Amino acid sequence: MKRFLQSCVIVFAFAAMTACGGGGSSDSNQSNGNSGGGDTGSGGAPLPASNAPFWTQWGANPQHSGAVAVAGQGAVHQLADIVYDQFVAAEQRESGEDLLAHYQSPILDGQDVYFTVKTGSYTACSSPGNWRNGEACGPNAWQTMIWNEARDTWVNGALARQWTFASDWKPPTNGASLFGWEPVFHPVDANNFMYVPGARGTIWRVDKTSGQSAAHVNPFLGVTIDAPNTFVAGPLTADSNGNIYYNVIELADRSLGDPWTRDSVNAWLVKVTPSDATSIVTFSALLPGAPAAGDLCPGRFTGANPLPWPPTTTAVPNQITCGSQRPGINIAPAIAPDGTIYTVSRAHLDARVGYIVAVNPDLTLKWAASLQSRLHDGCGVIVPIAPAGNPNQPSSCRNGTTPGVDPTTNDFGSGTVTDQSSSSPTVLPDGSVLYGATTAYNGARGHLFKFDSAGNFQGAYSFGWDSTPGVWQHDGTYSIIIKDNHYETGLYCNFNSPICSPLPDGPYYITQLDPNMNVEWQFQSTNTQSCHRNPDGSLSCVSDHPNGFEWCINMPAVDSNGNVYANSEDGNLYVIPQGHTGVFSTASSVKFLNLALGAAYTPLSVGPDGKLYTQNAGHLFAVGN
Repeated sequence: MKRFLQSCVIVFAFAAMTACGGGGSSDSNQSNGNSGGGDTGSGGAPLPASNAPFWTQWGANPQHSGAVAVAGQGAVHQLADIVYDQFVAAEQRESGEDLLAHYQSPILDGQDVYFTVKTGSYTACSSPGNWRNGEACGPNAWQTMIWNEARDTWVNGALARQWTFASDWKPPTNGASLFGWEPVFHPVDANNFMYVPGARGTIWRVDKTSGQSAAHVNPFLGVTIDAPNTFVAGPLTADSNGNIYYNVIELADRSLGDPWTRDSVNAWLVKVTPSDATSIVTFSALLPGAPAAGDLCPGRFTGANPLPWPPTTTAVPNQITCGSQRPGINIAPAIAPDGTIYTVSRAHLDARVGYIVAVNPDLTLKWAASLQSRLHDGCGVIVPIAPAGNPNQPSSCRNGTTPGVDPTTNDFGSGTVTDQSSSSPTVLPDGSVLYGATTAYNGARGHLFKFDSAGNFQGAYSFGWDSTPGVWQHDGTYSIIIKDNHYETGLYCNFNSPICSPLPDGPYYITQLDPNMNVEWQFQSTNTQSCHRNPDGSLSCVSDHPNGFEWCINMPAVDSNGNVYANSEDGNLYVIPQGHTGVFSTASSVKFLNLALGAAYTPLSVGPDGKLYTQNAGHLFAVGN
């Protein structure tokens, strides 16, 4: 099912983003508060923690490769089904039946599984979707929910709850930049502790056996901040030495208006050592060469400009105030083997002014590479240029336009760091770094940008947005695995005009690239059946997707044999083998989970014994042989 966010489709195709999954029921394991408390779910003393970290963080490891050194099991049997988000049905009602919550990647440590459980209460709107009109409900009232980290352990072939730790973390305030897409809450497993995001830019260091707080780490002691408006933004990351890194943003007070349409107050990259020593650096210090908060930055053409775009061959869009540099909201920093930290920054009021930022371990700037004007595949490549005799040709640029430019700006294409995405950097085996940004002229898709270890731009591949790429090392080289959805929307506009006619639905690929960003193979979704599981376990299906389904992942997982694991919007988990070229559609195994429905893209993990941990409709599933 595809639904385009109403506020996003008015001007640009890049903002008309779709979603994939849904469903939900209640969870019986309630937390014991909202200030860093642990609760034993089984009623007795927890079993000793494994302390054998395996899949420790976003993307499995500090480089975010999504790769493991074991063979994964097949998607054959469902071994566990645990509800972690009891509010899914209510969340769907507020977003036209889509599920717009980003979720944690299951953290795997020996026999232990760590994952998010949501408790508290969900504030429903007086009329579904009325949060868009400013009512304090739905996404505008995220603070009534509680984000907990739970530990389950395999005991006699079943997952048994050991504890639930209630954090005081809340998502950054909803508003124009998020528009109901719930940011991710994501701990990290390091130093024999679980580090959990907290309120006001802090983190909790949690004992893995007891589930109790061992320390509350506050990097902002002595720093003047507006505490209620300061948020841990994005997953925590740990390097190979146990240092923790994460991004923090301080927003303007919501009572004064939408904090996403007013400049942010401050933003930091934080480092916490294994001894809980902290250091911080502002994003403004990391990006001294970026436009200042009050400077004017490039805008885009609007509905007031005549189509096709550019409105004239020499037109320049109006400029807008840049705003301060700060992190993308769901960015997980990546750490190279040499200790370099990679994060992503953007101007608060202009998402097009973005940077890949390389930071030394002492939090000094190594380099910053702009995402602006890097792409030359717009008009005449992705977007046809209309012939002189047919100015209203669908999905076309104006005749005479400079080849290669973005029709929405009449400049060469730029990566956009959208806060509705969970794309994070990936460090490749050769030291280069990847980041997937959205772009404005390729049908709600984006581009995967590649920079070398010195910050030199090496190229880009047009792909399916909101995805951290996976990496398979083999035969002295490596391959890059990405989600490559093609969405049913206009190439660069969605007005009521023949020029803005929507593209065909699909195809939907998982694509593997070589180090030079050339396609090695593409696995195409060809299933047409939307299914749901009935109370008796049987399935009810209807054929309503003739062109296949979107891939419902924000990154794939890859095992030692190169098998690729990916969730689909059709509700299935797919195991895609290597050994192919061209386009193919036969998986080595497929397992239906619960429901085919629209939801925010969800991660999956592979355990030390090859078990697969994936998510659908607010349920965590363990799958294997």
